[in-house]
Amino acid sequence: MTTPISTDQLRAAAAKMPRVPLAHLPTPLEETTRFAAKLQGPRVFIKRDDCTGMVMGGNKTRHNEFLLGEALKHKADCLVWGAGVQSNNCRQTAAACNKLGLECHLFLSRAAHNDDIQGNLLLDHLLGAKVTIIDAPLGPELDDLLLAKAQELRAAGRRPFVWNRVTGRPIAAVSYALCLAETLDQTRAKGVEPTHVYCAAAGATGAGLAIGKAILGWQGQVRLLCPIRWPWDTPKDIAEVANATAVLLGVPHRVAAADIDIRTDYLGERYGVITPGSREALDLLARTEGVLLDPIYTGKAMAGLIDDARQKRLTAKDSAVFIHTGGTPAVFAYRDELMGMASH
Repeated sequence: MTTPISTDQLRAAAAKMPRVPLAHLPTPLEETTRFAAKLQGPRVFIKRDDCTGMVMGGNKTRHNEFLLGEALKHKADCLVWGAGVQSNNCRQTAAACNKLGLECHLFLSRAAHNDDIQGNLLLDHLLGAKVTIIDAPLGPELDDLLLAKAQELRAAGRRPFVWNRVTGRPIAAVSYALCLAETLDQTRAKGVEPTHVYCAAAGATGAGLAIGKAILGWQGQVRLLCPIRWPWDTPKDIAEVANATAVLLGVPHRVAAADIDIRTDYLGERYGVITPGSREALDLLARTEGVLLDPIYTGKAMAGLIDDARQKRLTAKDSAVFIHTGGTPAVFAYRDELMGMASH
Protein backbone atom coordinates (compact mmCIF):
# COMPACT_ATOMS: atom_id res chain seq x y z
CA MET A 1 0.00 0.00 0.00
CA THR A 2 1.31 3.44 -0.96
CA THR A 3 1.91 5.72 2.03
CA PRO A 4 -0.77 8.42 2.37
CA ILE A 5 0.14 12.09 2.48
CA SER A 6 -1.41 14.89 4.51
CA THR A 7 -3.97 17.40 3.31
CA ASP A 8 -1.28 20.10 3.40
CA GLN A 9 1.05 17.96 1.30
CA LEU A 10 -1.72 17.43 -1.25
CA ARG A 11 -2.27 21.17 -1.45
CA ALA A 12 1.46 21.69 -1.94
CA ALA A 13 1.47 19.21 -4.83
CA ALA A 14 -1.46 20.99 -6.50
CA ALA A 15 0.16 24.41 -5.99
CA LYS A 16 2.62 23.60 -8.79
CA MET A 17 -0.18 23.63 -11.37
CA PRO A 18 -1.49 26.70 -13.23
CA ARG A 19 -4.50 28.09 -11.37
CA VAL A 20 -6.64 31.22 -11.28
CA PRO A 21 -8.68 32.26 -8.21
CA LEU A 22 -12.39 32.04 -9.00
CA ALA A 23 -14.17 30.19 -6.18
CA HIS A 24 -15.12 31.31 -2.68
CA LEU A 25 -13.09 28.77 -0.71
CA PRO A 26 -13.37 27.02 1.60
CA THR A 27 -17.07 26.49 1.01
CA PRO A 28 -19.16 26.03 4.17
CA LEU A 29 -19.76 22.64 5.76
CA GLU A 30 -23.16 22.58 7.48
CA GLU A 31 -24.61 19.86 9.66
CA THR A 32 -28.28 19.16 9.07
CA THR A 33 -30.51 18.69 12.09
CA ARG A 34 -34.14 18.48 10.97
CA PHE A 35 -33.24 16.65 7.74
CA ALA A 36 -31.12 14.07 9.57
CA ALA A 37 -33.89 13.60 12.13
CA LYS A 38 -36.28 12.73 9.30
CA LEU A 39 -33.89 10.00 8.16
CA GLN A 40 -33.60 8.56 11.69
CA GLY A 41 -30.09 7.32 11.06
CA PRO A 42 -26.78 8.98 10.21
CA ARG A 43 -25.47 12.43 10.91
CA VAL A 44 -25.61 14.31 7.61
CA PHE A 45 -23.41 17.24 6.65
CA ILE A 46 -23.73 19.31 3.48
CA LYS A 47 -20.61 20.61 1.77
CA ARG A 48 -21.93 23.80 0.17
CA ASP A 49 -20.24 23.82 -3.21
CA ASP A 50 -23.36 25.54 -4.46
CA CYS A 51 -21.72 28.58 -2.82
CA THR A 52 -18.53 28.71 -4.91
CA GLY A 53 -19.59 31.87 -6.74
CA MET A 54 -19.56 32.53 -10.51
CA VAL A 55 -23.28 33.28 -10.92
CA MET A 56 -25.02 30.89 -8.50
CA GLY A 57 -22.10 28.56 -7.92
CA GLY A 58 -21.42 24.88 -8.41
CA ASN A 59 -18.65 22.33 -8.72
CA LYS A 60 -17.40 23.50 -12.11
CA THR A 61 -16.04 26.70 -10.59
CA ARG A 62 -13.49 24.60 -8.73
CA HIS A 63 -12.71 22.82 -12.02
CA ASN A 64 -12.31 26.10 -13.85
CA GLU A 65 -9.67 27.41 -11.48
CA PHE A 66 -7.37 24.80 -13.00
CA LEU A 67 -8.79 24.53 -16.52
CA LEU A 68 -8.75 28.27 -17.11
CA GLY A 69 -5.36 28.48 -15.44
CA GLU A 70 -4.21 26.13 -18.18
CA ALA A 71 -5.98 28.26 -20.81
CA LEU A 72 -4.15 31.40 -19.69
CA LYS A 73 -0.86 29.52 -19.58
CA HIS A 74 -1.35 28.77 -23.28
CA LYS A 75 -2.27 32.42 -24.05
CA ALA A 76 -5.83 31.53 -25.10
CA ASP A 77 -8.09 34.40 -26.12
CA CYS A 78 -11.32 32.40 -26.26
CA LEU A 79 -12.89 29.17 -25.01
CA VAL A 80 -14.93 26.54 -26.82
CA TRP A 81 -17.18 24.63 -24.41
CA GLY A 82 -20.25 22.47 -24.81
CA ALA A 83 -22.88 20.48 -22.91
CA GLY A 84 -26.68 20.44 -22.55
CA VAL A 85 -28.84 23.55 -22.85
CA GLN A 86 -29.26 23.61 -19.07
CA SER A 87 -25.56 23.07 -18.38
CA ASN A 88 -24.39 24.39 -15.02
CA ASN A 89 -20.84 23.90 -16.30
CA CYS A 90 -21.32 26.26 -19.24
CA ARG A 91 -23.00 28.93 -17.13
CA GLN A 92 -20.12 28.94 -14.62
CA THR A 93 -17.58 28.88 -17.44
CA ALA A 94 -19.20 31.84 -19.20
CA ALA A 95 -19.04 33.82 -15.96
CA ALA A 96 -15.40 32.88 -15.38
CA CYS A 97 -14.49 33.87 -18.94
CA ASN A 98 -15.91 37.32 -18.31
CA LYS A 99 -13.83 37.66 -15.17
CA LEU A 100 -10.69 36.69 -17.08
CA GLY A 101 -11.38 38.59 -20.31
CA LEU A 102 -11.88 35.53 -22.52
CA GLU A 103 -14.51 35.20 -25.25
CA CYS A 104 -16.78 32.22 -24.55
CA HIS A 105 -18.26 30.04 -27.31
CA LEU A 106 -20.91 27.60 -26.06
CA PHE A 107 -22.39 24.77 -28.11
CA LEU A 108 -25.45 23.56 -26.22
CA SER A 109 -27.38 20.40 -27.00
CA ARG A 110 -31.16 20.32 -26.82
CA ALA A 111 -31.12 16.50 -26.90
CA ALA A 112 -32.03 16.25 -23.19
CA HIS A 113 -34.23 19.34 -22.69
CA ASN A 114 -36.01 22.00 -24.72
CA ASP A 115 -34.16 25.20 -25.55
CA ASP A 116 -36.57 27.67 -23.94
CA ILE A 117 -34.54 30.61 -22.69
CA GLN A 118 -34.86 29.90 -18.98
CA GLY A 119 -32.58 28.77 -16.16
CA ASN A 120 -28.94 28.32 -17.10
CA LEU A 121 -29.57 29.14 -20.76
CA LEU A 122 -31.01 32.52 -19.81
CA LEU A 123 -27.93 33.20 -17.70
CA ASP A 124 -25.63 32.20 -20.57
CA HIS A 125 -27.26 34.88 -22.72
CA LEU A 126 -27.16 37.48 -19.94
CA LEU A 127 -23.46 36.76 -19.50
CA GLY A 128 -22.89 37.48 -23.19
CA ALA A 129 -21.65 34.05 -24.22
CA LYS A 130 -21.76 33.23 -27.93
CA VAL A 131 -24.42 30.50 -27.78
CA THR A 132 -25.14 28.00 -30.55
CA ILE A 133 -27.94 25.46 -30.03
CA ILE A 134 -27.19 22.04 -31.53
CA ASP A 135 -28.86 18.64 -31.80
CA ALA A 136 -25.78 16.48 -31.15
CA PRO A 137 -26.14 14.33 -28.01
CA LEU A 138 -23.73 14.62 -25.10
CA GLY A 139 -20.68 12.41 -25.50
CA PRO A 140 -18.30 11.67 -28.40
CA GLU A 141 -20.37 13.43 -31.09
CA LEU A 142 -20.39 16.70 -29.15
CA ASP A 143 -16.70 16.30 -28.29
CA ASP A 144 -15.83 16.03 -31.99
CA LEU A 145 -17.94 19.08 -32.82
CA LEU A 146 -16.09 21.18 -30.23
CA LEU A 147 -12.72 20.18 -31.65
CA ALA A 148 -13.89 21.10 -35.16
CA LYS A 149 -15.19 24.49 -34.01
CA ALA A 150 -11.90 25.19 -32.25
CA GLN A 151 -10.06 24.41 -35.47
CA GLU A 152 -12.26 26.90 -37.33
CA LEU A 153 -11.33 29.58 -34.80
CA ARG A 154 -7.62 28.76 -35.16
CA ALA A 155 -7.94 29.09 -38.93
CA ALA A 156 -9.40 32.56 -38.34
CA GLY A 157 -6.35 33.57 -36.28
CA ARG A 158 -7.81 33.02 -32.81
CA ARG A 159 -6.22 31.11 -29.91
CA PRO A 160 -9.00 28.88 -28.55
CA PHE A 161 -8.84 26.68 -25.48
CA VAL A 162 -11.24 23.82 -26.08
CA TRP A 163 -12.87 21.37 -23.70
CA ASN A 164 -11.08 18.08 -24.34
CA ARG A 165 -12.35 15.05 -22.45
CA VAL A 166 -8.97 13.28 -22.44
CA THR A 167 -6.73 16.12 -21.28
CA GLY A 168 -9.24 18.33 -19.47
CA ARG A 169 -10.76 15.96 -16.96
CA PRO A 170 -7.55 15.05 -15.08
CA ILE A 171 -6.78 18.77 -14.72
CA ALA A 172 -10.29 19.47 -13.43
CA ALA A 173 -10.18 16.48 -11.09
CA VAL A 174 -7.32 18.01 -9.12
CA SER A 175 -9.86 20.46 -7.71
CA TYR A 176 -11.96 17.69 -6.17
CA ALA A 177 -9.02 15.90 -4.65
CA LEU A 178 -8.46 19.26 -2.95
CA CYS A 179 -12.16 19.49 -2.09
CA LEU A 180 -11.96 16.18 -0.24
CA ALA A 181 -8.94 17.47 1.69
CA GLU A 182 -10.83 20.67 2.51
CA THR A 183 -13.87 18.68 3.65
CA LEU A 184 -11.86 16.34 5.88
CA ASP A 185 -10.09 19.30 7.48
CA GLN A 186 -13.51 20.81 8.25
CA THR A 187 -15.08 17.64 9.64
CA ARG A 188 -12.04 16.87 11.76
CA ALA A 189 -12.12 20.39 13.17
CA LYS A 190 -15.61 19.46 14.40
CA GLY A 191 -14.31 16.20 15.87
CA VAL A 192 -15.99 14.10 13.17
CA GLU A 193 -14.42 11.46 10.93
CA PRO A 194 -16.98 10.94 8.14
CA THR A 195 -17.78 7.42 7.02
CA HIS A 196 -19.27 8.37 3.65
CA VAL A 197 -19.11 11.12 1.04
CA TYR A 198 -22.00 11.31 -1.45
CA CYS A 199 -21.81 13.24 -4.71
CA ALA A 200 -23.59 13.48 -8.06
CA ALA A 201 -20.70 12.69 -10.39
CA ALA A 202 -19.75 10.67 -13.45
CA GLY A 203 -16.50 12.31 -14.53
CA ALA A 204 -13.84 14.68 -13.23
CA THR A 205 -15.52 15.47 -9.90
CA GLY A 206 -15.86 11.79 -9.04
CA ALA A 207 -12.34 11.04 -10.24
CA GLY A 208 -10.96 13.79 -8.02
CA LEU A 209 -12.76 12.46 -4.96
CA ALA A 210 -11.62 8.90 -5.73
CA ILE A 211 -7.95 9.77 -6.12
CA GLY A 212 -8.15 12.17 -3.17
CA LYS A 213 -9.33 9.29 -0.99
CA ALA A 214 -6.36 7.18 -2.12
CA ILE A 215 -3.80 9.98 -1.74
CA LEU A 216 -4.99 10.92 1.75
CA GLY A 217 -5.53 7.35 2.90
CA TRP A 218 -9.06 8.20 4.03
CA GLN A 219 -10.86 5.03 5.11
CA GLY A 220 -14.40 6.20 4.36
CA GLN A 221 -16.49 5.50 1.27
CA VAL A 222 -16.86 7.84 -1.71
CA ARG A 223 -20.28 7.06 -3.18
CA LEU A 224 -20.94 8.53 -6.62
CA LEU A 225 -24.50 8.82 -7.93
CA CYS A 226 -24.42 8.87 -11.71
CA PRO A 227 -26.65 11.50 -13.40
CA ILE A 228 -26.04 10.19 -16.95
CA ARG A 229 -25.38 6.92 -18.77
CA TRP A 230 -22.21 7.32 -20.79
CA PRO A 231 -21.51 5.06 -23.79
CA TRP A 232 -18.42 3.64 -22.06
CA ASP A 233 -17.41 1.72 -18.93
CA THR A 234 -17.84 4.48 -16.35
CA PRO A 235 -15.95 2.95 -13.37
CA LYS A 236 -13.00 2.15 -15.64
CA ASP A 237 -13.13 5.63 -17.15
CA ILE A 238 -13.23 7.35 -13.75
CA ALA A 239 -10.31 5.25 -12.51
CA GLU A 240 -8.27 6.20 -15.59
CA VAL A 241 -9.01 9.90 -15.06
CA ALA A 242 -8.17 9.57 -11.35
CA ASN A 243 -4.81 7.96 -12.13
CA ALA A 244 -4.00 10.60 -14.75
CA THR A 245 -4.73 13.17 -12.04
CA ALA A 246 -2.23 11.47 -9.73
CA VAL A 247 0.38 11.74 -12.49
CA LEU A 248 -0.28 15.49 -12.79
CA LEU A 249 0.13 15.84 -9.02
CA GLY A 250 3.35 13.82 -9.05
CA VAL A 251 2.13 11.26 -6.51
CA PRO A 252 2.37 7.45 -6.76
CA HIS A 253 -1.15 6.63 -5.58
CA ARG A 254 -3.48 4.78 -7.95
CA VAL A 255 -7.03 3.38 -8.01
CA ALA A 256 -8.68 0.55 -9.93
CA ALA A 257 -12.12 0.40 -11.51
CA ALA A 258 -13.17 -1.92 -8.67
CA ASP A 259 -12.45 0.91 -6.21
CA ILE A 260 -15.05 3.20 -7.82
CA ASP A 261 -18.45 3.03 -6.10
CA ILE A 262 -20.78 4.53 -8.70
CA ARG A 263 -24.50 3.86 -9.04
CA THR A 264 -27.10 4.48 -11.70
CA ASP A 265 -29.98 3.27 -9.48
CA TYR A 266 -31.35 6.79 -9.01
CA LEU A 267 -30.85 8.11 -12.55
CA GLY A 268 -34.31 7.13 -13.74
CA GLU A 269 -35.31 7.09 -17.41
CA ARG A 270 -32.32 9.10 -18.62
CA TYR A 271 -30.26 12.24 -18.10
CA GLY A 272 -32.35 15.38 -17.83
CA VAL A 273 -35.58 13.69 -16.68
CA ILE A 274 -36.86 14.25 -13.14
CA THR A 275 -37.59 11.21 -10.96
CA PRO A 276 -40.04 10.94 -8.04
CA GLY A 277 -37.06 10.31 -5.76
CA SER A 278 -35.35 13.49 -6.96
CA ARG A 279 -38.50 15.53 -6.39
CA GLU A 280 -38.93 14.05 -2.90
CA ALA A 281 -35.30 14.82 -2.02
CA LEU A 282 -35.66 18.39 -3.27
CA ASP A 283 -38.79 18.91 -1.18
CA LEU A 284 -37.41 17.26 1.94
CA LEU A 285 -34.16 19.21 2.12
CA ALA A 286 -35.78 22.51 1.19
CA ARG A 287 -38.50 22.10 3.83
CA THR A 288 -36.25 20.92 6.65
CA GLU A 289 -33.04 22.92 6.08
CA GLY A 290 -33.88 25.69 3.61
CA VAL A 291 -31.31 24.28 1.17
CA LEU A 292 -32.33 23.91 -2.46
CA LEU A 293 -31.21 20.99 -4.61
CA ASP A 294 -31.66 20.74 -8.37
CA PRO A 295 -33.84 18.03 -9.95
CA ILE A 296 -31.26 16.48 -12.31
CA TYR A 297 -27.99 16.16 -10.39
CA THR A 298 -28.10 16.82 -6.66
CA GLY A 299 -31.74 15.78 -6.25
CA LYS A 300 -31.02 12.34 -7.69
CA ALA A 301 -27.83 12.01 -5.63
CA MET A 302 -29.66 12.95 -2.43
CA ALA A 303 -32.34 10.39 -3.32
CA GLY A 304 -29.55 7.83 -3.09
CA LEU A 305 -28.46 9.01 0.35
CA ILE A 306 -32.07 9.01 1.58
CA ASP A 307 -32.62 5.49 0.29
CA ASP A 308 -29.39 4.26 1.89
CA ALA A 309 -30.61 5.62 5.24
CA ARG A 310 -34.06 4.07 4.84
CA GLN A 311 -32.57 0.70 3.87
CA LYS A 312 -30.19 0.88 6.87
CA ARG A 313 -27.10 0.98 4.67
CA LEU A 314 -26.45 4.16 6.65
CA THR A 315 -27.10 3.95 10.40
CA ALA A 316 -26.67 6.03 13.54
CA LYS A 317 -22.98 5.08 13.70
CA ASP A 318 -22.35 6.79 10.34
CA SER A 319 -21.56 10.38 9.43
CA ALA A 320 -22.24 11.24 5.79
CA VAL A 321 -21.12 14.31 3.86
CA PHE A 322 -23.23 15.29 0.87
CA ILE A 323 -21.31 17.44 -1.61
CA HIS A 324 -23.82 19.93 -3.00
CA THR A 325 -22.49 20.53 -6.51
CA GLY A 326 -24.95 23.32 -7.33
CA GLY A 327 -27.49 23.48 -10.13
CA THR A 328 -29.96 26.00 -8.70
CA PRO A 329 -30.77 27.72 -12.05
CA ALA A 330 -32.07 24.44 -13.50
CA VAL A 331 -34.93 24.49 -10.99
CA PHE A 332 -36.54 27.31 -12.98
CA ALA A 333 -36.11 25.52 -16.32
CA TYR A 334 -37.96 22.50 -14.91
CA ARG A 335 -40.87 24.52 -13.51
CA ASP A 336 -43.59 22.64 -15.41
CA GLU A 337 -42.19 19.20 -14.60
CA LEU A 338 -41.75 20.05 -10.92
CA MET A 339 -45.21 21.51 -10.50
CA GLY A 340 -46.77 18.63 -12.43
CA MET A 341 -45.24 16.02 -10.12
CA ALA A 342 -46.81 15.27 -6.75
CA SER A 343 -45.17 17.08 -3.85
CA HIS A 344 -44.11 15.18 -0.74
